[in-house]
Amino acid sequence: MRLRTAHRRTRLAAFVTAALLTAGAAGTASAAAPGKAAPGEAASGKVTSGKAATARPAAALTGTAKLYRSQGDDITFTFDARLAAADNDDPTKATGTFRFSHYLNGRGASAEAEVDCLLTGGKVAVVSGVIVRSDLPGAKGTRVGITVHDSGGKDRLGYSWAATGSPAHQGELPPCVGSAPFEKVRGGTGDFRVVPWNPAL
Repeated sequence: MRLRTAHRRTRLAAFVTAALLTAGAAGTASAAAPGKAAPGEAASGKVTSGKAATARPAAALTGTAKLYRSQGDDITFTFDARLAAADNDDPTKATGTFRFSHYLNGRGASAEAEVDCLLTGGKVAVVSGVIVRSDLPGAKGTRVGITVHDSGGKDRLGYSWAATGSPAHQGELPPCVGSAPFEKVRGGTGDFRVVPWNPAL
């Protein structure tokens, strides 16, 4: 996706509509509003299960949002990715799923990926996964990476296929590789939540 001019970006967005640019409209991930504790997590950062409390995950990315498009494209990303506290030293042991979809005028595609790596720092997360379900030809089996900036009502997002226009055309990708979070979340839709990773350095 070459971002030289607004016109170029609009044309590319239309192309990606047919090729798939985003995360599942029907999200299964749950996340708290910015500044609030996520479900199952107390304000102290401890995850609770009934009366028992355990350490929070080493890292996490949850939530759903739609991306802004001036022509009204319906582009949705949904995340439910976590790195368990016991796996703090190995981000490739992260688990979960993320979904993305892109539709315009009844045309488009969607995909679901299984998480295989999660890195977070402050309010920024990079998650990767292999697409296990998609109606975009050539996308299944491809690893994709997504970067999220959790910034309250001004969340941003980037994706590994930004330069090629389609996950099916991006080529081989290592785990936990994304792009700068250049996309803006549509107002009123963002609830991404990042739990920062604290590796033992």
